[in-house]
Amino acid sequence: MNGMSLNGSKVEEITWFAENQNKRYKDGITNSVIYRIRTSVLEGINNKIKVLKRIAFGFRDFEYFFLRIKSAFKGKELTV
Repeated sequence: MNGMSLNGSKVEEITWFAENQNKRYKDGITNSVIYRIRTSVLEGINNKIKVLKRIAFGFRDFEYFFLRIKSAFKGKELTV
């Protein structure tokens, strides 16, 4: 391959960086392709959960808090 690595670079540092990124973030990259949820939607979901957490401050029942989160997102299931 003319002295080039699999990723097309002759620079050893770039090759090392690319190989390590593939090892570390393979699951995240795969999930982003499968679930197709964008960061704006994810930020909205996180913000709504934070608001529910502030409202529920003082409650000790985690199951109730989880049910509140599930009821806030009725009908918004991820499809694979």
